[in-house]
Formats: sequence, structure tokens, C-alpha cells
Amino acid sequence: MTAGAAAPPPDLPVALPGDEDGPVFEEAWQAEAVALTVGLVGAGVFTWADWTAALSAAIAAAQAAGDPDLGDTYYEHWVTALEALCGRTGVAVDAEVDRHADAWRAAYLRTPHGRPVVLDPHDVEVGTRGSFRPPDAHG
Repeated sequence: MTAGAAAPPPDLPVALPGDEDGPVFEEAWQAEAVALTVGLVGAGVFTWADWTAALSAAIAAAQAAGDPDLGDTYYEHWVTALEALCGRTGVAVDAEVDRHADAWRAAYLRTPHGRPVVLDPHDVEVGTRGSFRPPDAHG
């Protein structure tokens, strides 16, 4: 959800794309990462060739670092590749990615279980990864 966007109703279930065998993705963020990639390719930010090269490089780097490549980390590599491409193309620089990651972390930590996470524009203004402190649970 983007800053300033209205939150969905709290009782609205988040359905994952699926087929007759069940959900195609294990978690919603995986579907979102794929959709974002498809959208950026469609917008001409990078090509499918760029994408496959970046994903292959992310997987190879993870394997070199000891990832046993069992398939359970595939979408983590997907996000790593997407972040790298966004940085190389100038769509998002590391500091911006860090700032937004911190913002989502802050929003997540203050959201009661079972409620939708809503990003507050103030969250995006807080520091960079590593300097984040969770908000006071009572404030």
C-alpha cells in the first residue's frame, strides 16, 4: 500500500493467486514481487533479458554463499535481483530502498495482529536501515 492510500476493509481477505492445486505463491509478498517485476518490464524500465540475467546472478551469488538451492529461497533471490535492477536503472537507490524498508517495518510493528498494515507518510522520513527503532508499543 502506498503512502496516503486508503486501507482495505479489515475483514477483506487477501487471496493469493491460485489454480486447482492451491495457491501459486506461498505468501502475498511473493506475488507482489512478481507483479512489480512484470510491471517494470512492461513500462520499459528493464527488459526480460536484463531480468533473467539479474535473477541468475542473484541465485548464483546465493549458491556461492552457501544457499543449498532447495527452492525455498527463490523469491528472496527474486527480490534481491529486483532491488539490484532498480538500483542500476535509477528507479530506486539503496538509500531510498532502505528508507522504505524501514517505513514498512515501522508500520508492521505498530499494526495489531490481523489488521492491514498501513504506511504512514512520516514513516518514510525516518532514517536508514540499521538506525530504525520500533515505535513505543503504547504510543
